[in-house]
Amino acid sequence: MTPGSVSANKLAKRLKRLTGQAVTDYGMIGEGDRIMVCLSGGKDSYTLLDMLVYLQRVAPVRFSLTAVNLDQKQPGFPAFVLPEYLAARGVDYHIIERDTYSVVTDKVAEGKTMCGLCSRLRRGILYQYAKDHGYNRIALGHHRDDIVETLFLNMFHGGRMAAMPPKLKSDDGENVVIRPLAYCSERDIDKFARLNEYPIIPCNLCGSQANLERQNIKTMLAEWEAADPGRSERIFRSMTRIAPSQMADRDLFDFAGL
Repeated sequence: MTPGSVSANKLAKRLKRLTGQAVTDYGMIGEGDRIMVCLSGGKDSYTLLDMLVYLQRVAPVRFSLTAVNLDQKQPGFPAFVLPEYLAARGVDYHIIERDTYSVVTDKVAEGKTMCGLCSRLRRGILYQYAKDHGYNRIALGHHRDDIVETLFLNMFHGGRMAAMPPKLKSDDGENVVIRPLAYCSERDIDKFARLNEYPIIPCNLCGSQANLERQNIKTMLAEWEAADPGRSERIFRSMTRIAPSQMADRDLFDFAGL
């Protein structure tokens, strides 16, 4: 697929339409919002940035964007890649430097999953930066497949039905997190990233570990999708059409009062 081709244009239009639809459906962006775009150097966050830059140009409301990357001091991390890319794009950006890599590798036993501690440290640093610098929206690059995978992770390992909402207020009440790619599939994002030749930066922490539960669920869903195309999309759609009286949560429906 090459830039300017019919298929490439259709892909870009689909991603822009779905992103705009999610932003509208969940009221993610309003007049005067200051949005901190979390840029990891992966395909999802690069696509997120491109979609928001596009919306900034065409949306009926005015808002600002700042790309923020957390340099976790992973060995071999190419610290020059994102500054050069963002400067060339003319995007406002800031790099936060924190050695969370050493903390994670020191605290997590060999063979154990690093994702939990790594994500908590990263989230805390980014949330605090947003609060200190007056950003009222934090944009993350999670897509539809991430949301569906999280649903099954929580079902299989947490015994509850919960996922990643497209928009949420953080536990401390200080930040509003938005996921503009909530309607976009990982397959489309992967194609879009390859088309745009993003300078992808691999993760040497979570991304380097095999046999993670999320990867197992990703494999399961991929097998389901191969056997029944469209299943992941239907699962996601079911999350937007919940019937409390047809479930079993007594906090959501007064079964005793029937």
